[in-house]
Amino acid sequence: MTWATERLDVLKSGVASVPPIVETLKLGLLDDWGEGWVRKSWAPAPELKTADGSLFGGYLAALADQVLTFATMTVVPGEMVFRTVNLQVNFLRVGRTLPLKIEARVVAKTRQMITVRAEFRREDEDLIAEATAQQFLMSFEHWPAEREALEATAKADAALAG
Repeated sequence: MTWATERLDVLKSGVASVPPIVETLKLGLLDDWGEGWVRKSWAPAPELKTADGSLFGGYLAALADQVLTFATMTVVPGEMVFRTVNLQVNFLRVGRTLPLKIEARVVAKTRQMITVRAEFRREDEDLIAEATAQQFLMSFEHWPAEREALEATAKADAALAG
């Protein structure tokens, strides 16, 4: 287990401390994960739709960044942290305020980069968007603030779990 896979287990359990941004944007957590993949279902809150009832594309991009981060966490080495350095979203159909099934997977991994891809589908299986990201790997040795933040999150998760 790594810091990332331990966190994924806590997120999957539903008893996790979540960053304020996740609550504010109503991104939700995840349903399941395994090495190289994650899956989540998501239902948009009514207040997230635009005047014509569609979903704001930037909001789907935020969901993409989250789920692609989760997929990266399934394979990131324990001594590394990462940052999204490239995120691309392709919108294929208009997204309405309907539940979505979102799946992401790792498609390539090198010593310094992990590439991940996600698909957003309605419940009828129609593909409405796809996203790709590249995650740059960095050693905790050079990013102590990130290590401290992850340790604080782990402590908060443990307190919630009781």
